[in-house]
Amino acid sequence: MTTPAGGTDRHNPAGVKTLAIRLEPDVHTQLTLIAQLRGSTITDEIRKALTAHIANVKGNTDLASQAESAMAEIEREAAARREAIASLFGNEQTTEKPRTPRGR
Repeated sequence: MTTPAGGTDRHNPAGVKTLAIRLEPDVHTQLTLIAQLRGSTITDEIRKALTAHIANVKGNTDLASQAESAMAEIEREAAARREAIASLFGNEQTTEKPRTPRGR
């Protein structure tokens, strides 16, 4: 987790996001018991459940169709923005390669 100063939080390795969730007391109690019986942690049990859920969702063809539609919409919006930039600044601005600073 990145701290406001731009450093890495000592409790979280780089590339790991922190997520806080609220659980009903009975769900928390059951999850705690499952973790204890498996010799695991609540965090590991949640990770396993999320991994299984994501794998299940990936097999859902309806969701894949929705993702394709979302991707097409993103591409349409990007094209419209490129056209707006081209008309505002001229085509040479959109086709130029970014300039890199030269060292002395």
